[in-house]
Amino acid sequence: MNQYVTGSMIRKFREKKNMTQQKLAEMLNVSDKAVSKWETGKGYPDITLIEPLAKALGLSVVELLSGNDITNSNRSFNMSKIVFYVCPICGNIITAAGAGVICCCGITLPPLEAEPEDGIHVTDVTIVEDEYYVLIYHEMTREHHISFIAAVSDYGMNLVKLYPEGSADARFKVDRVRKIYYYCNKHGLFEKKIK
Repeated sequence: MNQYVTGSMIRKFREKKNMTQQKLAEMLNVSDKAVSKWETGKGYPDITLIEPLAKALGLSVVELLSGNDITNSNRSFNMSKIVFYVCPICGNIITAAGAGVICCCGITLPPLEAEPEDGIHVTDVTIVEDEYYVLIYHEMTREHHISFIAAVSDYGMNLVKLYPEGSADARFKVDRVRKIYYYCNKHGLFEKKIK
C-alpha cells in the first residue's frame, strides 16, 4: 500500500470516533495487534480491508486514502456553479452543483471549463412557442461532433445527449433558462448566456 493509508491516519480517525483498537479489530475480524501494527507503521492493512476499514471509521474510501474527512462546505444548492465532467473512455456525462472528486472507468475526471463561443462553435437560439430551439452549426461525424447540449436554469438542468451523424439541435422549456452549454468531443465545453 506504500504511503496511501498511514498509521497516523487510521489512529486519527479511530480516535475521532472514540473507538479502541480492540473495537476496530473486532469490526474488521482482525487482531488488535494488527491494528496496532498499522498505527505504528509496522504494517499496512490488506487491500481487501480498505473498504471495510473506511466504513468502520465512518469515511469514504477516498477520504481514507486522502487522509481528509471531506465536509460539504457548499450548503446552498446553486445551479450557477454547475460543473460538467466527461469520461474520455466511455463518454459518460456527470454533473455536479459544485466541485467534487468524480471518477469514471478508474480515472479521476477533471472538471470542464466552459469557454465562450468562438468562430467555429456557434449556436442559434430561437424561441418557438414556449421552448428554446437550440441549433449548433457544427459537423456531426464520428470523429468530430457535439456530444450533448444542456440548458441550465436557476433551479435545475435539462440535458440532451446527441450522437454522431445525428443533428446538433435540441429543445428546452423557456422557463428561467440562464445558460446553454454544449460539448464538442475535440474542443471541449462551450457556453452561451441567455438574456
